[in-house]
Formats: sequence, C-alpha cells, structure tokens
Amino acid sequence: MSLTIADLEQLQSEHPEWRMELVEGNIIVMGPSDYESEEIGARLITFLNNWVMSRKLGRVTGSSAGFILPSMEEGDSEKRNLRAPDVSFVRADRLKKSKRDFVELVPDLMVEVKSKSDRIKPLEEKIQLFLQLGSTVGILIDPDQLTVTVYRLNQAPVVLQNGDTLTLPDVLPGWELAISELWPPEFE
Repeated sequence: MSLTIADLEQLQSEHPEWRMELVEGNIIVMGPSDYESEEIGARLITFLNNWVMSRKLGRVTGSSAGFILPSMEEGDSEKRNLRAPDVSFVRADRLKKSKRDFVELVPDLMVEVKSKSDRIKPLEEKIQLFLQLGSTVGILIDPDQLTVTVYRLNQAPVVLQNGDTLTLPDVLPGWELAISELWPPEFE
C-alpha cells in the first residue's frame, strides 16, 4: 500500500509529537537526534540566520520544516515525497511569505547532520535527491570525522575540515564560516 501526503497529515494530526517523512509511499518515523548533532544543526542555523535575516535574503529552517518535493515521475502527484532536511535555506524570491503548512518547493540549500545512529549512504542519497530536484547545494556534516562535505549536481563533492572555510557563493554570496565554528565548544 502506497501512502500519500494526506495519509501523513492524518497520522501527524493523531501523533503531533512524531517527526515523520514520506519516502516513496512509506512513512518514516524519525527518532530524536543525539545532542551533539542537534547542537551542530542549531549552530549552523544561527550562523546562517545572522547573515540571512539582516539582509532579508530568505528563510532558514530546522529539521521539522517539511518540503513537498516534486515527483520524479512525470504527472504522478500521488508519488510525491515529503522530506525534512536538518537545515534548509530558501531564497526570498522563491518563498515571499511563510506558510502554515508544508511548502511545495525544493530548498536552495539543504543540510544533513549525521547523527550517532545515521549511516552515510542514506544521507548522501537524500542529498542527491534534493540536488536532482533543484537544490543548488547539499551539505553533509559528519561530527564523527569532523568533516563538512559540499555537494553540487554533476560535480565532485568537496570535503572541508578544521582549518577550512565554508563559502556558498552560488547561494549566499559573501557568507563564510570557519568549519571549526560548527563543533560545540568544550567548557572547563
């Protein structure tokens, strides 16, 4: 049985505490993230928002913002996926007003932060899906390896690590972030 976005919305109304995605007609219940991964995502959202909000460039969201993705099969609206990247950015000209619902678009930037229980391959597949559907940049942050891998469609991934600087000139010209700033600080 292939489920739809309407089925997911019904299940979500019955279980509002669950985080879910709809992938190929299957509802995936997402478990909570580990503390460090969530903190890294929150740090990135903070750094992005500081740049984006002051310049009115668009919208930055976290892991609960759902995107209804276009179907990979022409004319098949029943097979649309609803996915939620850990961090997303949508340019202002593409989403002029926030919606009190899922949005039917692909973010310009999507980020996945590997949690303790995640496997790399499904995260890379999710990033590739978003790129194929129109995202300009996909990023995978791996706290275990202390790396940030930047993906663009039909280009080799670029792996950054401590000492490197993340720039996204094709999405956020002028913005830059030292990779070392992503990792949570240790307090004495």
